[in-house]
Amino acid sequence: MKSNQSLIRKSHFLGTKIRNLRKRNHLTMEDLSARCVRVDPESAPSVSYLSMIERGKRVPSAGMLAVIATVFQKEVDWFLDDVPEDDAITPDKGRRGGISGMALEPSFLFSSDILQIAIPEMLSQTGTTGREFAHLLIRAHQEHHQNHFPDLERAAEEVGQKRLPLALEDIKDIAKSLGLKLKWIDRTPQEVVDEMGVSTAHVVTSFFEPPSTIYLNKMLKSYPTRLKYDLSVHIGHCVLHNKDGLKCVLTAGRRHTAAHEEIATPASSTLNAQDILHAWRDFESSFFAGALLCPKVPFRQLLDRHGYEINVNKTVGVSASVAMRRMTVVSPYPHWHYFDAYAPGKLKAVYRGNGIPLPWGNMRVVEDPCQHWAVFRMINEPQVGTSAQISILDVAQEPRIYCCESIKVEDMAGNNHVLCAGIDLNPAIDAQGGDAASIAAELKQICADNSGSVDMPKHIKQNLMSVAKILNINWVERGIQNEARLICSRGAVCPRQPSCYQAGKALCEEA
Repeated sequence: MKSNQSLIRKSHFLGTKIRNLRKRNHLTMEDLSARCVRVDPESAPSVSYLSMIERGKRVPSAGMLAVIATVFQKEVDWFLDDVPEDDAITPDKGRRGGISGMALEPSFLFSSDILQIAIPEMLSQTGTTGREFAHLLIRAHQEHHQNHFPDLERAAEEVGQKRLPLALEDIKDIAKSLGLKLKWIDRTPQEVVDEMGVSTAHVVTSFFEPPSTIYLNKMLKSYPTRLKYDLSVHIGHCVLHNKDGLKCVLTAGRRHTAAHEEIATPASSTLNAQDILHAWRDFESSFFAGALLCPKVPFRQLLDRHGYEINVNKTVGVSASVAMRRMTVVSPYPHWHYFDAYAPGKLKAVYRGNGIPLPWGNMRVVEDPCQHWAVFRMINEPQVGTSAQISILDVAQEPRIYCCESIKVEDMAGNNHVLCAGIDLNPAIDAQGGDAASIAAELKQICADNSGSVDMPKHIKQNLMSVAKILNINWVERGIQNEARLICSRGAVCPRQPSCYQAGKALCEEA
């Protein structure tokens, strides 16, 4: 039996391993303590002591650890640092969205005191701005909750009374009822350098100044759906944040602009709580706007009637972007993703409730993008016919089947960009009694044997068509009729032979 001093020196992951093992076996701390009592009442930990062990505040005695090991049918050494198993110390995200997280272990190096020192240093040395980091935090929160924000939905429904569609005059009436005044201004697009160092057109579309004035760019008169969105965002700002004096600026273009900044403001790597708070309020107001324009239940019913076609946005009188983002919220199927992509390789907006890896970044240019992603192809190639695409992508060394629909649009500043909404089909296949892992593995192999893309075999088409019918998403059915494509998170790990890395790099340079 190991001495307690030996345990202390090798127990950096012990508490985390016990906690994760307990949760994966669906045991409460009370359950685990009771089971330990049945093994050895004298050495069993109490619930409070077990809690301290899991939080790294206490190290169990050798006898106590032996009891815990017996309950879980593990060797004692498995709990110590000498047995490094990533799965043992990485939290299981369960049914939550987003990508799988990393283990913040050893815990003493990830205390709040240490992170408060290390994060600003990391941002400074990597050139990551405080605004970028704030967006990253908010996106992780959004994906973790799979776009489920009932308080924001309720706030929007109270204002809009779940009306669908809302006409422009309806939204103006809401603004007026809140004591808001509208004034028109002249603003033209200007060239700015975005976070990636790319020169691009940018334009201020509107801004709010306290106590009650919304300034609207006259260009919005030619973009009624964008006008409705901007007004809805400012209404959200007033409803949610009580006209707190923040100058809220909305823009069109590649660059992220915080609500309290003018577009000419240089990016800073300084991180402060106000940056994050302002970015969060931007998100809340934007989410509110979507919920006001496309209330959850009426919009879901409309999507059901139209098979989740993207052009339902015309029926509602909103932009394709608003409609596609709301699809990820209102659909009963939670495994969605959404990208807003600009050339040569920036994702301005990202949502990954299904945990799909990013084809590009929104902070740095990716040097080896895979050009077979639908968003990449649409930006770089003329599109003929449907854009629906079935893709096979390895995620955590497991092949998954995705389907997406993409459209190319132009923003108010004159920049072309591609909007993409998609779903992970694996959970839907499993839900219908299929074996998603084996179907995806088979399809991956067939694609690999045929230079990366192939007309799917009949039996796989039948499986996927059954799922598409149940999901009631028309573009999944269209995607099944097209060739399935192997895609990768980066060209350097491309499963195609030969690799698509060099081709992807050339395309990116041409753009």
